[in-house]
Amino acid sequence: MIWQLVPAFMAADADNASSLTTPLLIGFSAIAGLFMLVMLFAVAKYGKIWFQAYMSGADVGLLSLIGMGFRQVNPRIIVAAKIMAAQAGLNTSRRDGITTSRIESLYLAQGNVPAVIQAIIAAHRAGIDLDFDRAAAIDLAGRDVVDAVRTSVHPRVIDCPDGRSGMSTLSAIAKNGVELRVRARVTVRTNLEQLIGGATEETIIARVGEGIITAIGSSENHQEVLKNPDRISKAVLQRGLDAHTAFEIVSIDIADIDVGENIGARLQADQAEADTRVARAQAEQRRAEAIAKEQEMKAKVAENRARLVLAEAEVPQAMAGAFRLGNLDGRK
Repeated sequence: MIWQLVPAFMAADADNASSLTTPLLIGFSAIAGLFMLVMLFAVAKYGKIWFQAYMSGADVGLLSLIGMGFRQVNPRIIVAAKIMAAQAGLNTSRRDGITTSRIESLYLAQGNVPAVIQAIIAAHRAGIDLDFDRAAAIDLAGRDVVDAVRTSVHPRVIDCPDGRSGMSTLSAIAKNGVELRVRARVTVRTNLEQLIGGATEETIIARVGEGIITAIGSSENHQEVLKNPDRISKAVLQRGLDAHTAFEIVSIDIADIDVGENIGARLQADQAEADTRVARAQAEQRRAEAIAKEQEMKAKVAENRARLVLAEAEVPQAMAGAFRLGNLDGRK
């Protein structure tokens, strides 16, 4: 009896399993269809970019491209940067290299992705140590990273003084008082390690001008400077004027030097004229004092004369009194 019931129970279980399997299969089919639809849409939108990256050796996955769409990142810029880095032989696969996520981070920080990659490639070709983090930091700091690398390879020449100051030459005076008018050219290259937060060209120009004026001012006479202009350059270079700046001074060359006015002689002449005026003023003061003294003496003489006249006027009065008293002969 029991053995007869077993086939019935098995048939009932099979019916229940088939009834449960059918909705699951439908659900899985719907999910698979939706997934295939999404993949077809992704391939249609990003397939060309992904294939370009794949053929160029850039490690950019299709899922990464889809994620860029959700993150509002332009995939063409990221893929183009990754292709440039890969074709240049840069590290694009290791975590410390130029990875897709790091490029996306720079893009989301509103950095100039093509400029950063171009600067890294140029530095790599020139043998300059410039990693992605430093290049991105320079770009985000507002500096032109491509121009910085270019200046490191090809040094820049700066006029001292520059045309913006309105002066064509620097004016310095030697110890003998002779003025020298100097124009210098400073060759600099970018110091990538101090580019962020370092002083700009204006500081270099100001420091070099100060150093030239100090060097000429410490010379005994202007002839020493005219004979050896390189003394100025050496003295200025020894001062370390490029400290805490974004540049490294390669050389300082004196382009032009002219003799100006003899400031010392003019100052001596002005001093002599001033001394003469002081002496004249003092002599005039003494003359005025002498005249005043003379007038004072004349006044005293006149006063004494008046007293004499008064005394002479009293003599007749005394004689008359003596007559009246009978004492003219001296007897009482």
